[in-house]
Amino acid sequence: MDFSLSSEQQAIVDSIKSLMKEFDDDYWLEHDKSGEYPEDFYQAVAAGGWLGITMPEEYGGSNLGVTEAALMMMTIAEGGGMSAASAVHINIFGLNPVAVFGTEEQKQRMLRPMAEGREKACFA
Repeated sequence: MDFSLSSEQQAIVDSIKSLMKEFDDDYWLEHDKSGEYPEDFYQAVAAGGWLGITMPEEYGGSNLGVTEAALMMMTIAEGGGMSAASAVHINIFGLNPVAVFGTEEQKQRMLRPMAEGREKACFA
């Protein structure tokens, strides 16, 4: 079995590594100490189109798979630890049931605003 990354998957990893350079260890330590949500990090991920990595294109996503999302999340965690991963992971995976099983109204109301970083998903 070949576990090599495709060129598209490697491009995802490289792009996220580049984004993570903007958010160094001091950034994450400061946010860990203050408890402040890393909104500027979240918005940078949104601006890059990454929040919608698994969402359908018609709702603002990239329509890529879970493997690509997992590569993205692994790279985020490598660059910013669990604080970075926790800031975005529910937005990446949490709305998949809406994308798959939601009504058209739910998809319109929830998916695009989340993919664009205007809304956040949460555990409930």
